[in-house]
Amino acid sequence: MPQTFDAVAVRGWCALALDALGRDREAIDAINVYPVADGDTGTNLYLTMESAAQAVEAVFAAYPEPPVYAGVPPTADVVRAMAHGALIGARGNSGTILAQLLRGMAEVVAAGEGDLALALDRAASAAYQAVAHPVEGTVLTVATAAAKAAAGSNGTPAAVAQAAYAGARDALDATPSQLAALGRAGVVDAGGRGLVTMLGALVQALSGEAPVARREAPVPVPVDDCPAEAAGAGPAFEVIYLLDADDAAVDRLRARLDRLGESLVVVGGDGLWNVHVHVDDAGAAVEAGVEAGRPHRIRITHFEQRSAVEPPREQVQRAVVAVVPGEGLAGLCSEAGATTVLARPGEAPASGELVEAIRRAHAREVVLLPNDAELRHTAAAAVEQARAEGIRVALIPTRAAVQGIAALAVHAPERRFDEDVVAMTSAAGATRHAELAVAERQSWTMAGVCQAGDVLGLIDGDVVVIGQDLAATARTVLDRMLAAGGELVTLVLSADAPPDLAAHLESHVSRAHLAVDTVVYEGGRQGVPLLIGVE
Repeated sequence: MPQTFDAVAVRGWCALALDALGRDREAIDAINVYPVADGDTGTNLYLTMESAAQAVEAVFAAYPEPPVYAGVPPTADVVRAMAHGALIGARGNSGTILAQLLRGMAEVVAAGEGDLALALDRAASAAYQAVAHPVEGTVLTVATAAAKAAAGSNGTPAAVAQAAYAGARDALDATPSQLAALGRAGVVDAGGRGLVTMLGALVQALSGEAPVARREAPVPVPVDDCPAEAAGAGPAFEVIYLLDADDAAVDRLRARLDRLGESLVVVGGDGLWNVHVHVDDAGAAVEAGVEAGRPHRIRITHFEQRSAVEPPREQVQRAVVAVVPGEGLAGLCSEAGATTVLARPGEAPASGELVEAIRRAHAREVVLLPNDAELRHTAAAAVEQARAEGIRVALIPTRAAVQGIAALAVHAPERRFDEDVVAMTSAAGATRHAELAVAERQSWTMAGVCQAGDVLGLIDGDVVVIGQDLAATARTVLDRMLAAGGELVTLVLSADAPPDLAAHLESHVSRAHLAVDTVVYEGGRQGVPLLIGVE
């Protein structure tokens, strides 16, 4: 076992914490009543930690194994990757605070101070500073108690972690007496419960033994004994985005968002921030980010939609889950009966999101269409987890959204599962795919050197055409694809594509390729201007 909180220990902790949060996710979701009873704290912590763990694994993968190199990257690189991964992948109020906790720890460890107690203390203070109006009885209280307990231990890193875990666990048990919402519900704080889970994983990473868990059964506290808290339903929207901005602009942003809403948490630094707030005017919250810098990866969630209690529904026999690149295709696939996962530009869904979609489909049998070659490992991990939960899942390795559309078109739930999967796989495999993209920088491609702003035509993932005009490049790509034959062309246009592009390409296909039909779909805001499929 590691004797210090080094790169190997950090990697082990991330893996163990992710596994532990995966096991406890549903239990944590179930006790989520503060600040909004939306039942997603466990899921948000899991997805945030998944992003952190993936970033750590990427650093290790970049260092060759012996004899070329020792295979272990510098600890500073690993902890910075952990913090950055959590920052860009933070979900919800709880995930945003977790990202700041990890950032605080990383600041100490990256500076060469291997003092785990000091790292936990920095984490707790950083989290308090990130929350506009800290409330006791939350994860902040639990983090502070863990840091104080760790400071009182003078033993090995494993002993420090054990002390932090014990202190956090005691503080967690006391949260119902500190926060009225918890006392009324008779539960401990969900975010604090997640932190205890993570500290238990830290103990295991450093000692080799998981701490003995104890049953959590807090006694409801009379409301009169609890501190008063604001009443009311609360704001309607949760707004989260990453923001490129300097410190001064972020200070002004904090003040403005604090006037607009509540549950404000701003974490990060060095020019990159994660902003989380609950507001009634989601547009105003985003506009504030635009004035401060460059907001991206914007997520807006309507609390009424997310927290509405749905009546129990009977489990269906079979369902399809599809990852789609834009709102337009999401609507199309939903109309066809599929459960969709939206992949925003530059933000691929994590395996936890795919598992959630599989659960949401509420079926005994599920066909998963990742619709992206880069998602093959993520999708495989989601399938493995869903199968462990007793769901029969088939993964069809669709590499593009047009292949997913073709597979969904032949889906027939009345067939035997295996027959349906074979038919869908065959339809996807018979669909060649292409896309038109715009180069962001100069680079080498299979078709030569491209410059920033050039239009790139990709067939089956490889650049085959470099052009200056979107319509002309699209015609060249279509001609190359149809030279090998085809009966149906599928065009998926982004909201930013020229309004006459679809009609222009339809006319070209009808004139140059007899007996070939064309179907056009509006993809909404997707990562590229045009997707093409040929069957």
